[in-house]
Amino acid sequence: MKVIQLLPELKIGGVERGTIDLSQHLSKLGHESAVISNGGSLVSLLDQHGAKHFNLPIAKKNLKALSQIKNLRNIYAEFQPDIVHVRSRFPAWINYYALRKLKGKKPIVVSTFHGLYSKPFYSKSMSYADEIIAISKTVQNYIHQNYTVDSKNLHLIYRGCDLEEFNINPLSDAWKDLWYKEFPQTKDKIILTLPGRITSWKGIEAFINLFDHLDTAKFHGIIPGPVAQNKMNYFASLEKLIKKKNLSDHLTFCGARSDIAEIYKVSDIVFNLSSKPEPFGRTIIEAAACGTHVMGWNRGGVKESIESINGFGLVEYGNIEMLAKKIDEILAQVPPQSLPEQFTKEHLVSSTLNIYKLALSKSV
Repeated sequence: MKVIQLLPELKIGGVERGTIDLSQHLSKLGHESAVISNGGSLVSLLDQHGAKHFNLPIAKKNLKALSQIKNLRNIYAEFQPDIVHVRSRFPAWINYYALRKLKGKKPIVVSTFHGLYSKPFYSKSMSYADEIIAISKTVQNYIHQNYTVDSKNLHLIYRGCDLEEFNINPLSDAWKDLWYKEFPQTKDKIILTLPGRITSWKGIEAFINLFDHLDTAKFHGIIPGPVAQNKMNYFASLEKLIKKKNLSDHLTFCGARSDIAEIYKVSDIVFNLSSKPEPFGRTIIEAAACGTHVMGWNRGGVKESIESINGFGLVEYGNIEMLAKKIDEILAQVPPQSLPEQFTKEHLVSSTLNIYKLALSKSV
């Protein structure tokens, strides 16, 4: 089987990581794997397992990218894929037009809806596929509501967590020494964590407001995540809010971190408090895989993952007081000991391969 995955770039991110994981699995089983993107730091990982990478400037939504339709068609003519797996809306449009004039046998198209896209018409390109994958029931329902899709061609496959990276192995003394040296304010405190990049919909204000209802002598909050240049004003407004509430000694921004698995492990509870429903909420399953309690709002993909791990960690959206009241009860429970199989990387890649085989069997 020859499979090409199509996405804007191969930089750090959940979609990109999933692309690499699937490519590695395909190569391991003897299939030919290729990825088309505008490149990025993860391309080297493709080289390591023998997959091809075709560099095509399709990351930006402009006329230059649209001019790549012919080049994409040429790549298909050279590689002759059995499956084209599209993972993003704009590349999906380019794929759609490239296939219209492709001579010979056309590949089967599989798409993965990774989000609750805000522009249904523009996102229609993702529905132009033989088989469609939704990353949660929330996304699956969104697809049914917005597009004309045959239910038998729509499949639920949750995002998968790499249990080699996220596991219950204990923290090393060396890491703990470095952590408490950098963040001494967290020592001997119950650590509450809200991971994610600094942006307005991640629920950071809700996390800050949570500390109005907590005994700050017991708890310390940390927010690990990068701050983009265009978010500096927003970041400054958060710092101002924390200062206004006299919480500067009790909440810490940790910046971008490469040791997020260790941060999950040093945390007592990891939260997802996004102000709009998440299509999935990867941080929840990663934290649970590390044996850490998880809490979040009772909606979206976060609801689905927490329900499978420990439904008691769910709280009505926006109810900060209830969130605070539940913390001690959550801490009294046994933390997650394992991750439900449907949230593992192994399940993700094997289930996706099964979709490919199903699609090919239909085309015979």
